[in-house]
Amino acid sequence: MISLEQLNFHHLFYFWRVAKLGHLTRAAQEVHTSQSALSAQIRQLEERLGEPLFEREGKRLVLTATGRMALSYAEDIFGLGQEMLGRLQGHSEGMIRLRVGSVSTLSKNYQENWIRPLLVDQSVVLTLESGLLEGLLDRLLQHQLDVVLANETVPAESNRPLYCRFLGSQAISLVGPTSVWKDRKLRIPEDLDGADIALPGPRHAIRGQFDALCIAAGVKPRLRAEVDDMAMLRLIARDSGWLTVLPEVVVQDELRAGSLLRVGQLTELQENFYAITTRNRHRIERLEALLAGASNALFTSDGIN
Repeated sequence: MISLEQLNFHHLFYFWRVAKLGHLTRAAQEVHTSQSALSAQIRQLEERLGEPLFEREGKRLVLTATGRMALSYAEDIFGLGQEMLGRLQGHSEGMIRLRVGSVSTLSKNYQENWIRPLLVDQSVVLTLESGLLEGLLDRLLQHQLDVVLANETVPAESNRPLYCRFLGSQAISLVGPTSVWKDRKLRIPEDLDGADIALPGPRHAIRGQFDALCIAAGVKPRLRAEVDDMAMLRLIARDSGWLTVLPEVVVQDELRAGSLLRVGQLTELQENFYAITTRNRHRIERLEALLAGASNALFTSDGIN
């Protein structure tokens, strides 16, 4: 029976990289060793454990049942190691590092509102990343991020121990320049037939719902732009003169200043906001405080959070 002091964590690390990449050559390149040396060290690990970790299916390496179990523990071991290094990078300067990822279709205003309490906290170093949800979740599961902000929920699966927390929601609005739309309101979607309009891109959570609403009502707006990035959609809403469909938090500054106006609201369409974390990780008090005060990140033109 192998004891803990006999377990070679260097060999376990190599196994982890091969299992994650699914390819011996790519793993060898990543860890800067030869393919033969990598194979030899994994064989030594298998000999110590007394069980094969991989089996070959043609040119593919496939995990055995023992390999899948070993991978789940290796994920925790090296994931926690990555988490520790991320923490120490901040603590080495007496600081606390908080690493936040957000999907690229999420409003930058919402993100800034959410992290605003940390902008005046002298003890916090922020790392902010934006990208596609799956890529961010991979980094979260590798403990390279502490939380992912998203506008869609994700299921928790046995191989992806994720916790999805609902932060709040906001009705989708139709906004336009005040100079054109002052004292005017539109019925949505009935009055949108032929109207110049800018929409969130097809990847955005609300786009399909809006298109379905228009089809059901038999109306066809004149699509002028479709934009995944909410910061760009904000600029288009501000400068184009077109009507724009978006959550009001995206254009909160323009609504407050009066340059844009809510022309109508699609109360049946909501953008939901979620914070995704991994289960059973070390609590970060400042992150917990942000999650508890999440509703403060939302804005309406009536000044109600």
